[in-house]
Amino acid sequence: MQTTVRAVSAISLPVAGRTNGHADRGIQNNSPGSRMTYSRLIGALFLVGFLFYGVGAALVTSVTGAPDFLSTIYAHQTTLVIGAFLMLLNTVVDVGKGVLFFPILENHGKRSALAYLAFIIVQVVMLDFGVLALLLIVPLGQQAIDTGQASAAWAQGLGSLLTQWNSMAYSIGEATLGVGGLFLCWLLFRTRLIPRFLAVGGLIGYVSLMVGMIAEIFGIHVSLMLSIPGIFFEVGLPVWLFIKGFQPEVYSGGTSHA
Repeated sequence: MQTTVRAVSAISLPVAGRTNGHADRGIQNNSPGSRMTYSRLIGALFLVGFLFYGVGAALVTSVTGAPDFLSTIYAHQTTLVIGAFLMLLNTVVDVGKGVLFFPILENHGKRSALAYLAFIIVQVVMLDFGVLALLLIVPLGQQAIDTGQASAAWAQGLGSLLTQWNSMAYSIGEATLGVGGLFLCWLLFRTRLIPRFLAVGGLIGYVSLMVGMIAEIFGIHVSLMLSIPGIFFEVGLPVWLFIKGFQPEVYSGGTSHA
């Protein structure tokens, strides 16, 4: 994991090291190949993170969604641990995405770039906090089985509490991502690094995601429906970056520090 982060940081250094004013920024890294490499790396991280967390969450839910799941934890603990591990891998992917995005966004708005990176970090911390709760289900289930109390009310109550802990941490983390996404998409819209229709779709998607997750925190289960616009953006953006990349005339420099 540390090797991956170091590798991502090393990739971003040529851009982050730009100096000598706005006009000189991008001279070292302004070739079409370099621009497309950055674009496709960021696009790939969007898709890989979506895949890792989605598959991991599906594996975990296949275990915790079963009735009286503590009594069968011995048989399914490998599935739960693998799912949790995939969810944790999303941390490296999302932080890598924020690190790669930062030097590009910084040219056009340093405060917005910092805000996006900061919210990404808060998001992954919350998601990981929830995954740790899921991993605690394994020793809880083993203890309950060893004492012959896997179906006892206290064991079932604790198991339910741990799954709810993960759900709450996920909702808070995704609401935080929604806020960070607004900084990202507003900067993309203002600078035209990507087409404005795509940036507007991101603004709508992240507002919708944020509203849905706040509703979940208060027990109103509408997040799945309200996450759909955000999903379209987080799939549409990578597709655009793979095919077209960031707009070359904008990618080469910036004029604002908002």
